[in-house]
Amino acid sequence: MRVLVIEHDTEQAAALSRLLSEHNYQNDMVENLVDAKYYLDIRNYDLVLFDWHAKAPENALGMIGDIKKNAHKTSVIILSERLDKNSEIEALRAGADDFIRKPLDEEILLVRIEAKLRFGASNIIEIEELVINPEEEKIIYQGNEIELKGKPFEVLTHLAMHKDQIVSKEQLLDAIWEEPELVTPNVIEVAINQIRQKMDKPLDITTIETVRRRGYRFCFPKKIG
Repeated sequence: MRVLVIEHDTEQAAALSRLLSEHNYQNDMVENLVDAKYYLDIRNYDLVLFDWHAKAPENALGMIGDIKKNAHKTSVIILSERLDKNSEIEALRAGADDFIRKPLDEEILLVRIEAKLRFGASNIIEIEELVINPEEEKIIYQGNEIELKGKPFEVLTHLAMHKDQIVSKEQLLDAIWEEPELVTPNVIEVAINQIRQKMDKPLDITTIETVRRRGYRFCFPKKIG
């Protein structure tokens, strides 16, 4: 699970990063909306912790709509020092999934994160006779289970979750590998090849197409020939 933390207070950001790392959440930290947009463009997140502080730009909550538009399964939790009820209502109406007031109780924060990720993880993908179940690492096609596990399964799932979008090798590395800087892009080619050998060819279907110089796109249903 990958989390983006947008937090203007550097000490609070460092504390959140330690907390998330201690509980095995990959996380990135940014201090402002400009940097947040950059990271959201190049990486995919399961959750965004969004510090809506008193000096935030007037249109700051507009970013929630952008996040949901581009990745509707990404949960957004607002962290705020604003104590009034109207602020909470405004944030939730803007599309936030939860609103937590500062100062933060770490135990409560972790429980709320777990809840949002748990409820947001009901992301079984069903396209015609193809079913991909990320929670159980299982693929069913026409009632039969397909043997595809590990990184190839994660690559297939990630592309399916972004159906019809072109996803670059770099985006796949960032989204799936815990330390993408330590592996080479050819691991993506290996994973794609395994998907085609173990799934596409035996079933006479095409699930992933290569977009030259740009990346890959999930394109099922697309029959061969």
